[in-house]
Amino acid sequence: MRTAILDPFSGIAGDMALGALLGVGLDAGWLRALPARLGLADVRVEIREVLRGELVCWKVDFEIPPQPHGRHIAQIRELVGRSGAPESVRRRADAAFTAIASAEGEIHGVSAEEVHLHEVGAVDAILDVVGVIWGLDELAVEDVRCGALRTGDGTVRAAHGLLPVPAPATLKLLEGLPIRPGPDGAGELVTPTGAALVRVLASGPPPAEYVPVRSGYGAGTKDFPGRANALRIILAEVAAGAGASGDREQVVLLACDVDDMSPEYLAAAADRARGAGALDVVLLATTMKKGRPGTRVELLCSPEDAERFESLLLTETTTIGVRRSEVSRVALARTEGTVAVLGHEVRVKIVVLPAGGMRVKPEFDDVQRVALATGRRPADIYQLALGAAERP
Repeated sequence: MRTAILDPFSGIAGDMALGALLGVGLDAGWLRALPARLGLADVRVEIREVLRGELVCWKVDFEIPPQPHGRHIAQIRELVGRSGAPESVRRRADAAFTAIASAEGEIHGVSAEEVHLHEVGAVDAILDVVGVIWGLDELAVEDVRCGALRTGDGTVRAAHGLLPVPAPATLKLLEGLPIRPGPDGAGELVTPTGAALVRVLASGPPPAEYVPVRSGYGAGTKDFPGRANALRIILAEVAAGAGASGDREQVVLLACDVDDMSPEYLAAAADRARGAGALDVVLLATTMKKGRPGTRVELLCSPEDAERFESLLLTETTTIGVRRSEVSRVALARTEGTVAVLGHEVRVKIVVLPAGGMRVKPEFDDVQRVALATGRRPADIYQLALGAAERP
């Protein structure tokens, strides 16, 4: 499985992540074209190699004409929605900006939709978030891991004045993640944008064993004497069968019951949780007091994400309480691929079974699309895709 391992030994910011992605093979021409895709054709992208410490790093800067000072999250969603980005990229970008807005809203006592995102709503931050998430997709990265983040020290000046490091919103986004203060005199090393990217993208710490394929370094703006201010990204192959051996992992099960919420909005809340990185979300029919029909929401997440998803359920649904329990699970290794059916591509999911065999499932959306294009029955397309996937 293609995995991107983030090594934030000097913190993380969006521009550092973009630079590191260039170092592991992201096409510079693609990045230069990104502003135009977001309807920001007057923004220029400057890419150059610089030294941080004694390391050659990629540095990304944006030349931006006068813009609105910050935006609300609805405006950011509109920008991203027009970009033509894949749906998975739009969903994760929305999760990142929602996480930032929720953190800011909690600190300042307003809803996420009311928050006016200053630094993070600026054009460069929008390009950083969308560029990193879309760039990972361009590199066919299937999983992201992240080590402990160095956060820096001292204070930072923001739109709300002088703030301690990590800044309050950044610290809120880092809740449940491993961090290390310092080093001395570093100032701010983790920005809200960087924290949100780790929060939304990283599925856990670096794997115990992997095969490094390529590494790259993205430069931070500060240049410390005798120390490399950079983010390292390692592209690695992780054994696809790692989850098929019966290894158990500890996860958290969150559950709440709702009987006064429209099904469409409840389904949207479940989609929001999935987009924010929940391991699984299911809606179950149940019976509430006085015989009222209701819905039970059950959400699986990693232990470090439990508080974040509790907050999401309390905010996005009408429940007044969330139950939490620790459970273990065994997850089979899964990969994705494509097969050719009657001249069309169909995506398939391939699961490795404990005994060493595999189970294949063609994606229904692709099956339906090919069926409509060819005039064949969906069941026929399904069987053709299945046969193509199972052929050696």
